[in-house]
Amino acid sequence: MKKERILAAMLAASMVTGLTACGGSQTTSGTSAASTTAENTQAAETAAVLTGSGEGQTITFWHSMGGVNGEAMEYLINKFNEENEKGITVEAQYQGAYDDAINKLKSAQIGNMGADLVQIYDIGTRFMIDSGWIIPMQQLIDADGWDESVIEPNIAAYYSVDNELYSMPFNSSTPLMYYNKDMFEAAGITEIPDSLPGIEAIGDDLLEKGGADEVIALAIYGWFFEQFTCKQGEHYVNNGNGREGIATAVEFDSNGSGLKTLTAWKSLADKGYAPNVGRGGDAGLADFSSGKAAITLASTASLKQILNDVNGKFEVGTAYFPKVSDEDQGGVSIGGASLWALNNEDPEREAAVWEFVKFLVSPESQAYWNVMTGYFPVNVEAHDEQLFLDNIAEYPQFETAIDQLHDSSPESAGALVSVFSEARSIVETEIENMINNQVSPEDTLNKIANQINSSIEEYNLLNN
Repeated sequence: MKKERILAAMLAASMVTGLTACGGSQTTSGTSAASTTAENTQAAETAAVLTGSGEGQTITFWHSMGGVNGEAMEYLINKFNEENEKGITVEAQYQGAYDDAINKLKSAQIGNMGADLVQIYDIGTRFMIDSGWIIPMQQLIDADGWDESVIEPNIAAYYSVDNELYSMPFNSSTPLMYYNKDMFEAAGITEIPDSLPGIEAIGDDLLEKGGADEVIALAIYGWFFEQFTCKQGEHYVNNGNGREGIATAVEFDSNGSGLKTLTAWKSLADKGYAPNVGRGGDAGLADFSSGKAAITLASTASLKQILNDVNGKFEVGTAYFPKVSDEDQGGVSIGGASLWALNNEDPEREAAVWEFVKFLVSPESQAYWNVMTGYFPVNVEAHDEQLFLDNIAEYPQFETAIDQLHDSSPESAGALVSVFSEARSIVETEIENMINNQVSPEDTLNKIANQINSSIEEYNLLNN
């Protein structure tokens, strides 16, 4: 069974799988026969986890953290290697971008695991669960009697299926709305909008009185489309958002959320309030930080970069990610990546992996990680660390991110979808076409839905 699934995965190598979007419940009761078989096989193969001690083991950790984030990761790894009492050594290997890491993992699995622990982005979750290559993190937790309640529940829900945590959350973020307080004050705007229509309503004031050249630098980003679905409290895909069974088609076309999102987006663009600033999550940052745009949307993990780039030119405000309609009651989903334990059928290395994972999500480590990178501390006890408290005092804007996370719920955990990397590319291409070529929201929605459905169908045929 494992070999068959690996071969199927290799045939579908261009289809990166994942978990994202919102509106689904935390648990799933009905999975495909293939997925159920794979999960049962994993359970049997890993029943003896933590029979080893991990003493003196050397384990390999693949990660995708470069730049400042990479420096923070290196610090934590060195600290663990120097301080752990079991003589465990972690050999870290930077794999490049997230796509590079998961593609290398797919190739390595054919002959050799290559790693003991891997950092995989959110949209690789469905692939990792289906692969049959992993030890569910829940088994390590249960075998050690570790208190998993310290993990932020709205983050843990994202990586949980049937109340089983498959991977350990590590670098997690949500999107925020960033705004130029000076422009808002100059325009006489005292109430910060919380919806796309609300942003549209203040557009002329920001341009004519506030001194803005752009109302909102709205990047064309598939993750934002998913978040707008989430804010409406609707499902991205069918079968309970992919959590009551394997998703076979999108649902944002039939439940109306997709059309509402595209209509509101196009309205902002048509009025000149949201010009095309490019694709990808960082596409709107330059216009905002330079003082050109009054508003932008970006990850919580972008806060420090934005503050550094603004460098005091104006005061930066933060607010919740906007709703599509004023009456929307949904929350936000998380992004980022998590840690996956690979099943190398070596109890000693499995125990060593678990020791390292516990260290990475400890309150002290997570407070440091938050301060250095801007990602959420996934351990709630990190909020009591002085390092975290001092950072919040210095950067009060980050409190918005904490409040938004807590004001969401496990019901906004996100959808389980097989082809989210490809889906995001499709969404971005068609939204860009809608803005540049005056394609209607209705036609854009149909093109998006049809292409993603075809990709889901092809993936499911290969893997079920």
